[in-house]
Amino acid sequence: MKSFLFVLQHSPYRGSDAQESLDRILITAAFDQPVSLLLLGDAVFHMKQGQVVKEGDRKNIGAIYRSLELYDIETIYIEQESLIRAGLALDDLLFPVQLIKQKETPALLQKFDLVLNG
Repeated sequence: MKSFLFVLQHSPYRGSDAQESLDRILITAAFDQPVSLLLLGDAVFHMKQGQVVKEGDRKNIGAIYRSLELYDIETIYIEQESLIRAGLALDDLLFPVQLIKQKETPALLQKFDLVLNG
């Protein structure tokens, strides 16, 4: 069994990137593969509480993140510097995550068999 790390770097409602990435993540996890996520840059907004989606816009990304546990996706890493740049704190997020420092990112990437950009 291979371990997967999906790296997301884009805001949640920019085009269809986020939804397509989440679809790939859920499909991978549905086949009992160990999956983790790393959110960098504007992707930290995927985890923001209280997301407001205008009528007719895409599905609320936050609702999808709440379902990750059903797929045994329990580890979400967020780069601390990205969280700070976004003006967010841990209390602003949907649920607990693992913070890592930017300098720790290369070592984290080495822990996984497959690293996929989303």
